[in-house]
Amino acid sequence: MDANYLILVINPGSTSTKIALFDNEKCVSSENLSHSVEEISKFESIYEQKEMRTEVIMNWLKEQNVSIESLAAVVGRGGLLRPMPGGVYKVTGKMLEDLKIGYQAQHASNLGGIIAHMIAGKVNIPAYIVDPVAVDEIQDVARISGLPEIPRRSLVHALNIKAVTRRVCNSLDKTFDKSSFVVAHIGGGISIAPVKNGKIIDVDHANAEGPFSTDRTGGLPVGDLIKLCYSGQYTYDEVKKKLIGQGGLTAYLGTNDGREVNKRIDEGDRKAEFILNAMSYQIAKTIGSMAVQLEGKIDGIILTGGMAYNKKLTDYVEEMVKFIAPVILIPGEEEMLALAQGALRALKGEEIAKVYEEEVFIND
Repeated sequence: MDANYLILVINPGSTSTKIALFDNEKCVSSENLSHSVEEISKFESIYEQKEMRTEVIMNWLKEQNVSIESLAAVVGRGGLLRPMPGGVYKVTGKMLEDLKIGYQAQHASNLGGIIAHMIAGKVNIPAYIVDPVAVDEIQDVARISGLPEIPRRSLVHALNIKAVTRRVCNSLDKTFDKSSFVVAHIGGGISIAPVKNGKIIDVDHANAEGPFSTDRTGGLPVGDLIKLCYSGQYTYDEVKKKLIGQGGLTAYLGTNDGREVNKRIDEGDRKAEFILNAMSYQIAKTIGSMAVQLEGKIDGIILTGGMAYNKKLTDYVEEMVKFIAPVILIPGEEEMLALAQGALRALKGEEIAKVYEEEVFIND
């Protein structure tokens, strides 16, 4: 009979901390703990929030009548670390250093591994992270951009992409590390990636390439973007906001809510329909380009992420790409479950947890 492992999962956001308790793969309790703007603003850096957020989590555990001694492991959302292969990682000293400084950027997710280590250390149990955004498994040939000073980088929704690929493999009785899928994570940011033998071998950078999303521009005509940057009309920060936060559906339709867009379409708004179709078209086109990396040997095309609930969008995409491979819909994201599953694989010995110090300098 399988052992029972109680796992605490921590996923920090800018003004909240998602937490959950899993008994093996079953979620037994969860909460989205909010932090007020006033509370967050007291801290000069994200790192300084660690004690406050840890205390809130510990209080929640007391409310659940759960002692940390009963936990088998704590797993946190991985942050913007050095480029690294995917997988389950032990939280180690070097990782904590890089999370503290924000090696690639300061982001609330950097606190995931830090808080997991703080709680796990109290009772000497393992602390893990799983498939962080920094996962970089792309082929060397995919790094060439056309300008040596600007190599292509991997920025990808690795956690959900790998989790849904594993899920589909289980349903199709396929082996994760012997399969080939194109996975499109469609949300506030869009990552479209060929996943070959369990590795993300290429990706459209979720902030600067590929299709536009609900509030991001995706790839833009470079010459015109240069003119915009040097027009004198916008500061650096204003251009950055136009690209990430004020682009995509937001720029064209004034909303980043797919439900609102659908409502307008149902009410006869031709522009809303045209722009949503353009977004769908770009997603389908990028899926087609990623199919090339797999030489056409594809077990399926997976559509996932929050916008995969939008039937108008997914129907359009499926119609365009179904000739390549069967289309599989897994809307939403189950990041908390994916984190728990990663920790569980390590606890059961189904996957050997990697050591950050031994892995990260390959692509650094």
